[in-house]
This record gives sequence, structure tokens and C-alpha cells, in this order.
Amino acid sequence: MSVRISSTLVSQSCTQTSSLSSAPPATCMPPGSSSASDCSTGKSRWLRASATPHCQPDCAPGFVTSLRAPPLDTATLLLFAIPVFWLLSLLLSLSMAGLLGSVFLLVLQTYAAPPEFVQVWPSASTSGPGLLANETVTPSLVPPPGTSKHTPQSIIIGVRKGGTRALLEMLDIHPEVAAAATEVHFFDWDENYSKGLEWYRELMPYSYPHQITIEKTPGYFTSPLAPARIRAMNSSIRLLLILRDPAERVISDYTQVYFNRLENHKPVQAIEDMLVRNGALNTRYKAIQRSLYDVHMRNWLLHFPLEQIHIVDGDTLIRDPLPELQKVECFLELPPRIVASNFYFNQTKGFYCIRSDGRERCLHESKGRPHPPVNSTVLQQLRSYFRQHNRNFYRLVGRTFNWH
Repeated sequence: MSVRISSTLVSQSCTQTSSLSSAPPATCMPPGSSSASDCSTGKSRWLRASATPHCQPDCAPGFVTSLRAPPLDTATLLLFAIPVFWLLSLLLSLSMAGLLGSVFLLVLQTYAAPPEFVQVWPSASTSGPGLLANETVTPSLVPPPGTSKHTPQSIIIGVRKGGTRALLEMLDIHPEVAAAATEVHFFDWDENYSKGLEWYRELMPYSYPHQITIEKTPGYFTSPLAPARIRAMNSSIRLLLILRDPAERVISDYTQVYFNRLENHKPVQAIEDMLVRNGALNTRYKAIQRSLYDVHMRNWLLHFPLEQIHIVDGDTLIRDPLPELQKVECFLELPPRIVASNFYFNQTKGFYCIRSDGRERCLHESKGRPHPPVNSTVLQQLRSYFRQHNRNFYRLVGRTFNWH
């Protein structure tokens, strides 16, 4: 095999050596290299004097040489290609084996995990606005075995600021209740209702066959469309309605909006400015409209018999929760499981908190806020306005309440 060697002098030439045969052999420069090959003795150049290239030590730094290597034959290419192909095949096999192993472990974890390692899906105890404080639930990728999602068998339809969150959290103590975590607004918001019943069902919690699913959205009670829509889903559904003194409910409604606006750095108005316009009671104020229980109840009774609507006294629930919850258990045909020891009075907050499963928890700090003082004359106007509406409501439902 013959080798052609060429050299180029960029700057001054190197000093000639006396014996070429004694120069140490050099490693050939790769084609296209712009720097001289390094010998064991330092920088060097290629010499033409011999067919076999040698390094000339101690060359001047500007001397650059190049070497053209002969083309590789087929046997040499195969010699290098076969090990490389084998190595790539091995790496690909290991990658596929790792992927299949990961899939197998995932399937094994899903269907063979013992019950103590299966996390419960979020229910009404999930932390969030209006939910229980200091509650955190980690969602699981795997629902508990034997559970499924259902449309509610019972709905808390209202009223806003009537105690709906407290009622739902207290009912969630019962082992046969699966409570939805959030207010869905499916039947009162057109944009949600248009998404269909399957979308609604997917927002419900997983439940066991012996449990009933309960959802609460306070806006349903005052919605003109909600009664017919709920009946279309389930005409035998059991409805829970929690009410409180309508005048107190108006003040609580104002208080919530007041603090929400403060938190969002929006301007606020005094409650008297909201209740009175041009010297008369502002009956178009939304908070007042929501407290016209008789007006809204008539709409519900057009679609459901009174026997399917259980009214919870919200004022009594705050003072003594157990009797009201026992009535709800009876209405929902649940075995009695909620007991007095499930509640304790929190002196700091001023209302009852929940004790269950070895934990104590209270409603979110946004609940139970103190009401602003209201001008006595304005408050009397408000109560007088509700008095006849309250009497109408008593006749509709066949019972009275201790409202002013």
C-alpha cells in the first residue's frame, strides 16, 4: 500500500535533523486538520524523506502538514459496522424491556394494591373557599375498588347564606354519604347545563353501592329553571332546603359581598345605602329578592311535591345541630350514625365545629363573619317587608319558624 505525503510551509522552516531514521513514529493527522500532529517529543511536521512518516521534533510553530489516508475496503467497513449494529440492538432491547417492565409494575400497582395503600378521592372535605380549614386531600389516580360515580340522589338546593356548607359538612360525617366537593351550578347556569348530564356525573365523588351522593348549590333555590331541570334528571330525588331568618340572611349576604370586594380592592357601600334608595326600601336589591322564600317555593312546588322537599331550620342548626341532622337522616332514610360527640362548640369562632375520625375541624374562616351594625330604622323596614312573605311561606309548607 502506497502513501502520499504533502507538506506546506506557512512560516519559517524547521531545522533539518541529521538522521530521519531515528525520529520517533508519528500519529497521522486527520484529513482537513489545521494543526500539526503531536509527537511524544513536541510539535512536529511530516517529512517527504521516507515512505513511512516520521515526526520531526522541535518544529517551528508555523509549519503545517497533512496526510491523505487511503479509502477503507468493504471488509474493513464490515469489521466496524457489525459491533456497532450489535451494540445499538442491545441498547434498543434494554429500552424496550424497561418500558414493558414499567407498564407491568403500573398494572400490578393498580389491581393488586392492598386497601390501605389506595387513596380516597376528594369529597366535601377538600380544602378551598368555603370548605373546611386545614383540610388537604391528595387525589388518587385509582378510585377505591367497588366504587363508581352517580348523579345525586339528594341535592341541597339552597338558600344562599342559609347554612348550606355547614349542612353538607355535617352530613359528610355519615359513613353512607358521599358529598360533592364543590358547588357545580349545573342546573342554574346555562353554560354548564349545555355540557350534558355525563359532564355533571363526572363531577360527582366516587361512592360505594350503599352510599348516597349529595350535591349542594345554593343558587338552585332562586333559579327559575332549576326545578324543571332537576325533575327531568330524577323526578324522585330528595331535596334539602336550609333557611334562616330572611332579614338576617340579607345582612349575611351583604357581608359576604362586602368582604369579597375588599379582598379584590373594589369600592364598597354601607349596607344602608344598599337597602334604601330614595328614602324607601330597595326591594330590587338581589339580597332582598333571594329572601322572598314564598316566591321561590311556589316555583319548586310546581315540579315537586312537598314530601320530597325537607326544610332544615338554619337558625336551629347553628345553635344545636344534632336534632336537625337527625331529621335529615330520617328524611334520607339513612341509619342513625351522627351523634352528639361529633360536635363541639368553638368559643373563639362562636359556632359548632365537627369532630369525626379522630379529627377536629371547623368551617372555613370566611364562614361566621360578624355582621356589620345596621341602622335600627332600616332594619325594622326590612323585617316589616318580609313579614307577609313569611306568612305566605308558612302556609305553603305547613309549618312556622321563629323569624322576626
